[in-house]
Amino acid sequence: MSIIIRPVITEKLSRLLDESNKYTFEVEKSSTKPEIKKAVEAKYPGVKVDKVNTLIMPSKPKGRYTRSGFQAGRSKTWKKAIITVKEGEIDFFEEV
Repeated sequence: MSIIIRPVITEKLSRLLDESNKYTFEVEKSSTKPEIKKAVEAKYPGVKVDKVNTLIMPSKPKGRYTRSGFQAGRSKTWKKAIITVKEGEIDFFEEV
């Protein structure tokens, strides 16, 4: 299984990218910072990772209405990695 699940692209994170060259990924929950660094450098050749910050995103309550009433639940918890790049550039939109 791959350590990097997907890039996270939001308005706030795109501002972070423009200002300080930081990229954000959803990663495996059990992965460590050195593993994430190696995975990013392997997946994107020419990129040198300077720093990796990680955080666990908590689950949020979710609910929906069905024919039989309200059905409550929660979203999953996931791990976010914010990667500071020393040199190189990652283009998310070229992959798709």
